[in-house]
Parts: sequence; structure tokens; C-alpha cells
Amino acid sequence: MKRLLWVAGYGLIGGLILTFLFKWIESATGEKVYTFLLNVDYIPRVGDIGFPEWIEILFHLVISVAVALGFYLMYYLRPSWKQRAITICTVGSVVIGLALFPTTALSERTPEITDGLSLLYWLMGHAIFGAVLGTFFKFEK
Repeated sequence: MKRLLWVAGYGLIGGLILTFLFKWIESATGEKVYTFLLNVDYIPRVGDIGFPEWIEILFHLVISVAVALGFYLMYYLRPSWKQRAITICTVGSVVIGLALFPTTALSERTPEITDGLSLLYWLMGHAIFGAVLGTFFKFEK
């Protein structure tokens, strides 16, 4: 149980880094990656509710913890993969980011699906998130 709390903490730290990074990128460039990160418009029923920003951040952090727990389960089942944790988490997180990017077409508030710069920032941020998780996993005892 203690290990799972640590892993949840890894997800929270990685998720907060991603949140602050995207908030900064959006304020510096105008690319709506932070808006996209918190967007739930495309989820039936949930998208109709106007949540305050802190609730949307909470949703994002729950997903970040779930992703961290998913990677932990993978390392638990395949301990030898832990040696390549940074690479596996980084690539896995970029794949997740790539899979999510098309949902931008389902909202008026998020970047256009053809916005290459937003996609670049989006994937870069997810790579950083994965690298943070992978670093925690690689060096934990």
C-alpha cells in the first residue's frame, strides 16, 4: 500500500509539472495546450457542465495518477523493464498524447486539429511527463 501511495505521488508531481508547463506555454505563445489539457467538452453529459478551473485540474491529476499506476503495474509484471523506465514512460506518454490529440476536433475552445505547433507542444509536454515518471520509477528502491 505504501508503494502505491508513492506511485500516486509520482503521478501528482508529473501531472502538476505538465499543468504548469502547459499554462506557461499557453500564456507565452497563445497556443491553447493548457485549455486542451483541462478540456472535458467532448465527454457526454460532463462536457455540458461548466466546471471551475481547479476541478478541471483535479480531473487531470486523477488521470495522471491513473497513468502512473498503469506504468507501475507494467513494471510490477515485468521487473526487467524498469531498467528502461525513462524510455518506456516517455514513449508511452507520447503515444497517449498522440491518441488524445484528435479529440481537439470535438471542441470549439481547443486548438485546431491541423495546428502543428500545438501538437508539438502537446507531445513535448507529454514526453516530459513520461520522463518525470520514468525517472521516479528508475531510481526508486
